[in-house]
Parts: sequence; C-alpha cells; structure tokens
Amino acid sequence: MTTPEPTPQRSFGIPQTTAVEQVQNPLQPSANQPFKPLPAPTGLSPYRLRLTDVTGPLNPNVLAFHCLGDSGGIMDPHPQIDVAAALTADLNAEPRPAFLYHLGDVVYFNGDESQYGPQFYEPYAHYPVPIFAIPGNHDGDNSDDLSVPSLSAFVQNFCSPTPHVDPRFNEYQRDTMDQPNVFWTLQAAPFLTIIGLYTNVPGGGEVHADQADWLTGELKAADPALPVVITLHHPPLSADSHHGSCPAMATLLDNAFQASGRTADLVLSGHVHNYQRFVRTVGDKQIPYIVAGAGGYHNLHHMAAGAAPGLIVAPGTVLQQFCDDKWGFLRLWVDKGEIGGTYTAVAADGTTSTADSFTLSNGHISN
Repeated sequence: MTTPEPTPQRSFGIPQTTAVEQVQNPLQPSANQPFKPLPAPTGLSPYRLRLTDVTGPLNPNVLAFHCLGDSGGIMDPHPQIDVAAALTADLNAEPRPAFLYHLGDVVYFNGDESQYGPQFYEPYAHYPVPIFAIPGNHDGDNSDDLSVPSLSAFVQNFCSPTPHVDPRFNEYQRDTMDQPNVFWTLQAAPFLTIIGLYTNVPGGGEVHADQADWLTGELKAADPALPVVITLHHPPLSADSHHGSCPAMATLLDNAFQASGRTADLVLSGHVHNYQRFVRTVGDKQIPYIVAGAGGYHNLHHMAAGAAPGLIVAPGTVLQQFCDDKWGFLRLWVDKGEIGGTYTAVAADGTTSTADSFTLSNGHISN
C-alpha cells in the first residue's frame, strides 16, 4: 500500500485572531529580517544629550512635546502632510510643545538617504521645533543595497557630530540633529528623562546584551526625582490584527526594571500603524504602554477582533483606549512630576479630533 504524500503546509494571509490572542501569541518574526550591526556612536558613552543644549531655555513650569512614529509618506504623501499640518497648528496651543520625539520608521522602505527630502525635510518644513528620533526597523533595513551600512542615512541626519543644514536640503532650513548614538538618553531636567532604545530590524525586535546593559545603567542613573520614559520602536504590547505584541521587548524591559530597581513611568512605541493605550499594573504602580505609530504612513493597522476599551488582555494589563481608523499624534506634558497626554486623530480629509486623553499622577492614571 502506497503511503500518501503529506499535504504541504501553505499560507493564505494572516489568520484572524482576537485582541487577547494578539497580545499573548503574536506572529513570529520572518527569516528575511536579520539583525543588522549597529553603527559606531558619534558621541561619548553613555550617550546623553541635554534638551536645553538644543532648545535653549525652557518654560520653567511645564514641558510639552509631540510624539509619533511611522510617518514616512512613500506611497501616499497626503496622510503625512495632514499630520504635519496638524502638528504645526498645535504649536499655537498652550503649553507650546518644545520638540517632536519620533518613534522610528522616519522613511520607507529601507532607510534610503534619497528619501529624507520627500519623507522628512519637506513635510516638516513649516514645523519650527527640533525633531529627535530613535530608528525603526525600516530605517535600519538596507535590503535594496547591501553595500550601504545599516542606519547610515539615519546617522547622517540625526547623529551628526556637528549640527548643520545639509546643502541638499538648504531650502528647508533644518539642522541635522546631534544625538550621540542610535540608542541614547534625552536629559530634559527638571521635567523628565527619556531613554531611547534601538530595537533593530527583526520582526518583534532584537536587542543584544550591550544595549540591554546600557538600558539598565541608564535606569539606575536617571534622576529619581523625575519621571523616566522609555521609547522603543517595536511595541511590548499591541492588540492589532497585523503585528501584535513583541514579547522579547516586554521581557527586555522587565529584566531592566528588575536589574536597575527602577520601573519606567511611561513606555512609548510605534511600529503598529495606529494608536493604542494600555495600562499595566506593576505592584501598586500603573504604567501606560502607548503605541503611537500612525504618524503618516498610508496603511493603517486595524485592531483585532474583540478589542474594546477596558478589555483585560493579560494579567494586570488593560487596553484602555485606541484609534485605528485615523492617523494622528500624541501631545505629552510634564508638570511637577505629573504627566498628561492627549491623542489628536487626523482624518483622511485633514480634520482633527481628540481620540484620547489621560493624566498620570503618583503612579495612577485618570482618564
């Protein structure tokens, strides 16, 4: 009797899953997303930059700033242009944001230097505040030309040893940024400390021991009197139907919290092209884990089945709010240790609306 041939395993798209399944059992990384070597730092260890060295004197009472990720408008520039216009209009509101912090995927698809003009300098030409960034997986992916070192264009534009206007982009009048490394700390005393990680190219993120040790050291060194924020491109928590959570990044943070004795007050990420706000309870402390990756890339990621405000997605973790049908940006403010946030959604016609707001005070959140 002839043994039947085994039926080959075939794939026909992303299977339907629920929000809880996407948080707890996300898709696995693919083999065509290898870890890329990191570029040499352009500043001195431990890679810190003082905010006032870039902005000059700040409002002594409150610090406000914008935050978004995944902004590059390569396929359709209109969403990015509309978000940039909304950002610029929001500068007229008080307190005025002092800077924008980008959560990665500045340009698509492969971090090409040629794309910085149309996807970065031109859209933000009339947004007259500094833009800081951590790289995303697309910024680090150089698959179109393997001879180009990973993140070379990101380093040119964000980690320049000496800030200057690149002659190719002279008309936009924006200096290159002088961040000391692709993972780095923004010291924004007397308001907060922002520790930015680079989670590389592989799906789900990949961080090696040197950067993990650095993270632990920066948590230990952060001023205990000020809130500490961690930024990373791949989200530790996500209930979207496309990517889902990145458990390796969640473990990375938990290990650093335990090793340093310091837990973050807020975690910000991108990668998923929507907005989500989770609250995770650690001991008696509530920590917002926010995804803000709808900064302008045309393709939005919708939430998985069953997603709803108040859904318990894992032990001690609640999905509090989300917006998956519009682009947008996050406005954050810090005042005497209290952190507040508002998410502005930007529709396809450019109109804006408030999709979420929250306040974090003494480790507890109010909506």
